[in-house]
Amino acid sequence: MSDPVPSTRTSDADRDRVAQLLQEHFAQGRLDHEEFTERLGRAYKARTVDELEVVTQDLPERDLAEVRGAAPRREEGAAPPVLTLRDPALMVPWMLYAGVNVLCFVIWFILYLTTDYDYPWFLWVLGPWGIVMSVVTVGVLATGRGRRDEIGE
Repeated sequence: MSDPVPSTRTSDADRDRVAQLLQEHFAQGRLDHEEFTERLGRAYKARTVDELEVVTQDLPERDLAEVRGAAPRREEGAAPPVLTLRDPALMVPWMLYAGVNVLCFVIWFILYLTTDYDYPWFLWVLGPWGIVMSVVTVGVLATGRGRRDEIGE
């Protein structure tokens, strides 16, 4: 009987290719941090092509979103999506603004009811921050309208 053919030795370029593939799968959420670091270590320690294949055998070779015909990705030259008032980029700061000001008002109101302190200091938080938030929101929405005009909507 003849001996089985030994597996082909792997190169640094092969290890780097597998490491890059693992990084892509980690970025897409298929691997958690612990599994990613463990597989990356095995990839760089691999001496044969067979050892490298074991590292990625349970991962798809192509992105499954492309196979299923997912929504097309935005082209490089395409305009970014237009912001609206319901966009999280605007809603989150406004909700934070509202929460902080409600808290300040409640603290002031408790002091007003329990002591003779009646100076409305919460307005110093409410007013300037509200002006800044309004200016930023108007600027962001105006910039978004400009983008919409450029793409012909």
